[in-house]
Amino acid sequence: MKTLKEHTILYDAVCPMCRLYTGAFVRSGMLDAAGRTPYQELPAGTCPGLDRARAVNEIALVNRATGEVTYGVASLFKILAHRWPVFRPLFRFPVFAWLMRMAYALISYNRRVIMPAAGEGAGAAPAFHRGWRAAWIGVAWLLTATLLHRYDTRLVGLFPPGGFWREYFVCGGQLLWQGALVCWLAPRRCWDYLGTMMTVSLAGALALTILAPLLDLFQMHNPWEAAAVFGSVAGLMLAEHLRRCRLLELPWAVSAGWVLYRPLVLFFIL
Repeated sequence: MKTLKEHTILYDAVCPMCRLYTGAFVRSGMLDAAGRTPYQELPAGTCPGLDRARAVNEIALVNRATGEVTYGVASLFKILAHRWPVFRPLFRFPVFAWLMRMAYALISYNRRVIMPAAGEGAGAAPAFHRGWRAAWIGVAWLLTATLLHRYDTRLVGLFPPGGFWREYFVCGGQLLWQGALVCWLAPRRCWDYLGTMMTVSLAGALALTILAPLLDLFQMHNPWEAAAVFGSVAGLMLAEHLRRCRLLELPWAVSAGWVLYRPLVLFFIL
């Protein structure tokens, strides 16, 4: 394993995702033992060339010998290319680099709605970017609706079959329903909540997609069995929704609205 020595990556200590992958860099030997530190704990004046405001949004990699700093996806490319030089031409390819910058920005600006944790106020949070938050909500909506549409076919017999666009309207309707509720109850939390809600919805849709082959493996083709799996996943989603609402300090009525929406939709479908 080729170690990128004399480099330190600055990560968000509040972000579980950031702790996970930067820790993996050190444990795998890609960075040395001093190769990571939270930007919240970096003493003032330690690295004069560091743009601290930028480092909050784009993970910074500091060369401890020269003081040179790289940011964002360029930091990750530098670590990976040192370990696997064969990928350097790919990382330098403009189209690939642009796509990775867009994907990185989408995740970075939304990291605290993707994987929130207690103590959200600790240190500097990533800047709120309305465009990237809207992009995350849109991507999560499209993926969730697509995956749920595929699972819906297992419920035919309990519920009437729907067209391809039904789940897109149902998921989009929930965005409007919950968005209106949160704008009324806690308008300052609206964008954070919608990003969080769609993350929970996407996680549930992914769980159903993973469980679907198990239903086939055990020849569980009865729609009641598929509905039982759906209900179990929905219960876990509710627990996570409640947890995230507590972190956002939102009233219980937000989760009540989330629960009420699906029965109302089923009433109109049936």
